[in-house]
Formats: sequence, C-alpha cells, structure tokens
Amino acid sequence: MHPLVRTARATGLFYLGLAVSGMFGFLLIRPRLYAAGDPAATLANLIENESLARAGVAFELLIVVTQALAAVWFYRLFRASDPLNAFGVAAFGLINSVMILGSAAMLGAAIEVVQDPIGDPANTVQLLYLVSDNLWGVGAVFFGLWLIPMGRCVLNSGRLPRALGWVLIAGGVGYLVSAFARYLAPDAGMVADVLAFPASIGEFWMIGYLLILGVRRPRDTVGEVTTSDAGQETPTLR
Repeated sequence: MHPLVRTARATGLFYLGLAVSGMFGFLLIRPRLYAAGDPAATLANLIENESLARAGVAFELLIVVTQALAAVWFYRLFRASDPLNAFGVAAFGLINSVMILGSAAMLGAAIEVVQDPIGDPANTVQLLYLVSDNLWGVGAVFFGLWLIPMGRCVLNSGRLPRALGWVLIAGGVGYLVSAFARYLAPDAGMVADVLAFPASIGEFWMIGYLLILGVRRPRDTVGEVTTSDAGQETPTLR
C-alpha cells in the first residue's frame, strides 16, 4: 500500500474513533445523567448510575485522544500540498481537544462530589455538568474552525472530491454560526441543529472516503510530483 494511502486510512480511523466516542459519550450517556434545570434528578442519576457516569468520562477522554491524533494525522496528510491549511486543521483540532479535556475534568469532579459531598451536592453537580455542557457549546467554534481549513486542504490538494471540500467549508461555517446562535438566540435550537447538519454530512463523507479509498495519488509523470513519503512530495524525472 502506498504510504500516502496508509496515512489517509489511519487519519480516517482516528476520525471514526472521534465520531464513535462522541456519539456514545455526548449523545447517548450524557442525556441519561444530566437533567437540565433539575439538580436533584442529576444527582440521583449519578448516584444510581455511577458506572455509567465513569464510562461517560472515559468516552470524553477517548474523544480527546482521537481528536488530537486525527488533527496531527490530517496535518501529516496535507502538509505538502497545503501547509498553511494543514497547520490550521492541526491547531484548531488540538484546541478543541483541550476544550473537551476541560469538560471531562468537570464530569470527573461531579463523580467525586457525589462520593464526597461539598456544600450542596445537587447544586454543585448540576453546576459542573452545566459548565461541561457549555464547554461543548463554545467548543463548537473550534469544531467549525477545524472543518474550514480541512475543506480548503481538500480543494487545494486535488486528492479528494472537490464537492467534499465545499461541504466541509459549509459545515464549518454552519458550526460557527450555530455556536453564536446558541447564546444570542437561545430559543432557536432547531435552527442551530440545521446549521450544523452539513458538517455531519461532510465529516462522515470524509471518514468513509479516507477509510475506503484513501486519497488520489499524484500521477508519476514528467513535470509533476510523486509521493516518496506520507505527505512529502518530491520531483519525479523519467
């Protein structure tokens, strides 16, 4: 297998890990524990489902790990063809990892409060989950920012479908707008979900393409370039 294709598939695998861990941690486990506006219910859920709460922290840590690895591997994949945007993908992805790491710390602290109460445990636990939820909310800025240079990398590299690049850029812009809409228009939850929809399409398209097809290899002809190492291009003479 060509080194560049191996890099692409590793990138897709890390991205898939990010999607799966996010689905379990944020979309499935969190709603079973966090009752917005009801501190007593949140505390009761944590007491009755301690193992699930710990699994939630573990999945958030998996999000951090897979997000960071995907960010670095995207840089490796696109650094030769578009170094500036490849750096943007890596930088914004790593910042997003730090945001989710803060969320995981809040969830871990909530478990400790349940075991060793501080003040009013119900209100303390609710506050920790609220801060965690808002870290995800403001983190949507970096979800959006990492998709925009990713789309630019697709367009400039010529190694993936151009339509995918435009969908990623549209999704990134949608994520950015949805982050502001959450706080400027809190009643427009449906609008925020719709704005983020193109991002989901682009991300799963990217994951599938990288895992199944990898990337298009540069043609080995006079005056063009070939890839001698993952992400590094050298002139080819025949």
